[in-house]
Amino acid sequence: MTDEQKNEEQIIQGQEVLKKIKISRIILPIILGITAVLWLLWKRFDPTEFAKIKWTTHTLIWISIAILFLIIRHLAYSLRLYIISNRRFSYTKCIELLFIWEFSTAVAPTSTGGAAVALFVLIQEKLSTAKTVTIVIYKVLLDSIFFITVIPTLFFIFGLKIIRPDLHSWSQMDGWGYSFLTVYALMLTQGVILFFGLFLAPSSIKKLLLFFTKFPLLNRFKDRANTLGSEIEIASEEIRKHSWRYHLGGFCATIIAWVSRFLLINCLIIAIIPTTPLLFHDQILLFARVAIMYIVTLFSPTPGGAGIAEIVFGGFLSDYIPATTALVIAFLWRILTYYSYLLAGAFVVPNWINNLYFNKNKDIKESESKQLQDNDQKI
Repeated sequence: MTDEQKNEEQIIQGQEVLKKIKISRIILPIILGITAVLWLLWKRFDPTEFAKIKWTTHTLIWISIAILFLIIRHLAYSLRLYIISNRRFSYTKCIELLFIWEFSTAVAPTSTGGAAVALFVLIQEKLSTAKTVTIVIYKVLLDSIFFITVIPTLFFIFGLKIIRPDLHSWSQMDGWGYSFLTVYALMLTQGVILFFGLFLAPSSIKKLLLFFTKFPLLNRFKDRANTLGSEIEIASEEIRKHSWRYHLGGFCATIIAWVSRFLLINCLIIAIIPTTPLLFHDQILLFARVAIMYIVTLFSPTPGGAGIAEIVFGGFLSDYIPATTALVIAFLWRILTYYSYLLAGAFVVPNWINNLYFNKNKDIKESESKQLQDNDQKI
């Protein structure tokens, strides 16, 4: 690919990023979320249960703790980027980049996520192709490893109760349960492929991916499989250079980020329902349900899972939260973890893009100026 073609490709990617910050892209998920809440209020509102909610000092304290977990989550994700980029960026820069990624995830369908934007952002930050691909793929692997190890552990402790309160046998499995099993199977497959590809047999994984595309139904994914296989080979070569401290640091940051993400909801439940049991067993069961709920909404077709997340929230936690109260907690949860990033991203992303193109224009002018000076010296 020529330099001109690369520049053209980056311009197209940049345009895609710019499209994501249009007001319409921000308004749509907000409308979907609020519509879902209003619909649920109409269907499930119970004035008696709503009257039981008391906004006291206890409520304020636990909401403040929830906000603290939100901050810890963001800082942990930023630390992970700082580590797996091998300190290519400053920690402050990593915090800014995480705002951009979270925002892009919020305005795109959950199934799409911010991976494409992550690639574009890192390339614009003058990171090499090898390091860019490594960061994005290794980030996905770390997240996959977290769920692959945590979910079976929680299942061993609680059994099928981690999926929904009244589920006691496999014969009672419903649509949400099958959705969870399907997404988890995909996550497990993805994790195994990436682990073997990065650490054991990158070339074999590429051959395996291309082999599957020989089947008629999968033939249309041949180009994607070839690209993914090549990226895994590039990332594998890069990742094997690092010591065990690199991998341990990245995984520890991943654990802190995800645990903080889920415990935030525990805190909101305790804040709104003071009678919530604080026993370790109950809190871990709540944690497990929230993790399952996240997996179920992972491939939502709506931006950031808007609307879907609000609807499933009460069902997964119905043995701890009355339906009306669940709507209040779900709305608080989305304000903190979703709408807050929409708002922050609306300021951070345009500023980042302006600085990006300002620096590029500056580099171009400096290059042209240097070229003129060289020409003058030759004359």
